[in-house]
Amino acid sequence: MLEQELINEFNNGVRIFGYNKKNLLVGVMGIQELEDVTLIRHAYTLSDYQGTGIGKALLQYLLKINKNSRLLVGTWQDATWAIKFYVKNGFVLHTRKQTDQLLEKYWRIPSKQVENSVVLENQVN
Repeated sequence: MLEQELINEFNNGVRIFGYNKKNLLVGVMGIQELEDVTLIRHAYTLSDYQGTGIGKALLQYLLKINKNSRLLVGTWQDATWAIKFYVKNGFVLHTRKQTDQLLEKYWRIPSKQVENSVVLENQVN
């Protein structure tokens, strides 16, 4: 992500949290609070650290600080590893119709991206 894109995300209310391991930022996950929902934004873990619990730790932190709002995450439908991660951690995959409605309401993305995306929602509170 370019620096200006990151600045724009911060200006749009995205808050990003990091996971530090031995003085190295190895994972990040952000949230954006909108209207009646909170969106998970920009969830990344360095390749060498994937599968070590960093994503889960970041997600658990976001769940802890976001107790009163629906928590949604959008991702590419081909990102099966991401979908499995969220399902394993209490999220359910919305239907195509629900996904389209949620993407239109809460995200500002091109129509081609909408066609290739899915939305999951946390079911554990």
